[in-house]
Amino acid sequence: MNKKFVLGIYDDEDVLLEAIENVRAAGTKIYDVFSPYPVHGIDDVLGIKRSRLPIVAFFCGLFGTSFALWMQIWMLGFDWPMIIGGKPHIAIPAFIPVTFELTVLCSAFGMVITFFIVSRLKPSFKVNVFDKRSTDDKFVMAIEVKEGVTDMSALNNLLRSNGAIEVNEKEVIK
Repeated sequence: MNKKFVLGIYDDEDVLLEAIENVRAAGTKIYDVFSPYPVHGIDDVLGIKRSRLPIVAFFCGLFGTSFALWMQIWMLGFDWPMIIGGKPHIAIPAFIPVTFELTVLCSAFGMVITFFIVSRLKPSFKVNVFDKRSTDDKFVMAIEVKEGVTDMSALNNLLRSNGAIEVNEKEVIK
């Protein structure tokens, strides 16, 4: 399925941030913005909600804690009990280092795997680069064009009046 986009090319991040606010205030939905480096405050301007990755980290860490405690209690208490120096089967203070390490390990792996899944970063996925200059020194605002709904000349004027140095069209296979 092909989708058509209008790309507004900017050369200054401050102009881009102001343009995003003005384009959104005009009622135009922005598909995405590409920049050569992270721009402070762009998520707030684009209206992107806060990431839920910390929630995933919490539950993965909880899994790691539970697994570590279950593993140590089962192994040292029931499967192969070792009574050393009168230590009880369930000696929680002795389990803390392994529990901590598995909590951190599961949390880190869970976040990385979730990030790859959500971001669709996989070697077999083809990444669409709207404009190669967005990896060098330009900022690109992509707006999806809906046939029969989007007024191209008004959109072109809106982007140019908000500081776009170029306005291009691009068709992308999705």
